[in-house]
Amino acid sequence: MALRSFQGIMPTLGERTYVDASAVIIGRVTIGADCSIWPMAVIRGDVHTIHIGNQTNLQDGAILHVTHPSEKTNTVGHALWLGAHITIGHRVTLHGCRILDRCLIGMDSTIMDGACIESDVMIGAKSLVPPGKTLTSGYLYIGSPVIQKRRLTTEEIDFIRYSAHHYAALKDKYLNEPVSLFEEMT
Repeated sequence: MALRSFQGIMPTLGERTYVDASAVIIGRVTIGADCSIWPMAVIRGDVHTIHIGNQTNLQDGAILHVTHPSEKTNTVGHALWLGAHITIGHRVTLHGCRILDRCLIGMDSTIMDGACIESDVMIGAKSLVPPGKTLTSGYLYIGSPVIQKRRLTTEEIDFIRYSAHHYAALKDKYLNEPVSLFEEMT
């Protein structure tokens, strides 16, 4: 099963949220309405909380985790917080960071502890956002570590919104798909 409790805490899913059978969601995870969690995504809320806002989608192989509180290094730890209307690309790793609304995170990118991505940001594929870095709203960021490349165009900002709406519509098709005989047997 894709949903697992940890220390008696079960993930919660909003209305009309799709979770692929091969995805794994553990523990203190709250997922909003109209979200989609695609094949092989892992969301592990075992040592801190994870919040995912409405109409956010996590593409295949995305990994989401958090940092535990520690007396020696970080007394509060790092939760993971995602706003609404976000597209998280294939194989993206998010660890104890905060991403506000309407962002697109390119494939194979990594965002580290304490980083904050403001609303209306696009991050290019294979980018690295170092711990504690803030990315300002309205820009394209690329590289490892990321640099602010340029201001987003109106078309790019519209595309970020389109992407979130597209995946919300696509997951509805998956939710309406009849269950196969194989799925019924497992």
